[in-house]
Amino acid sequence: MSELRRILYVEDDPDIQSIAEMALVEVGGFEVCLAGSGTQALRLAEADHPDLIVLDVMLPDMDGPATLLGIRAIESLIDVPVVFVTAKVLASEVASYMELGAIGVIAKPFDAMKLSSQLLELWCSRPTP
Repeated sequence: MSELRRILYVEDDPDIQSIAEMALVEVGGFEVCLAGSGTQALRLAEADHPDLIVLDVMLPDMDGPATLLGIRAIESLIDVPVVFVTAKVLASEVASYMELGAIGVIAKPFDAMKLSSQLLELWCSRPTP
C-alpha cells in the first residue's frame, strides 16, 4: 500500500479551499493541489496524479458525481480513491456517492483539525485494487 502524500482538493468556495488547504498542509503534512471546478479538477488530476481526490458535491460547471465519472474515464486515474465532502449527507445521498465508487463521505461543515485524520482513516481502510 502506497503512502498518502498528494491530495487534490476540489472546492469552489475560496474560504473553504483556504481552510482545507491549511488543515491538510499544516496539520496533516500533505501536499495539496486545489481546483475550483470539475473541469479544472480533471485537468489537474491527469497532470498531477494525486494519491487522493477530495470532491465537493456542488460545483459550478459539473457536480462532484459527474466529476468522479470523468475521473474514472481517464485510464491513469481509474484507481485513485475519491472522498466526497458535502452537506448533502442523507443516507440515500451517501449511498449514491458510495455506489459511484467513493471510498467515503465527510460531512460539511467539517472540523479542520480532524480533516487530515479523517482522510487518512478512509485512505487506510479503502479497498485496494
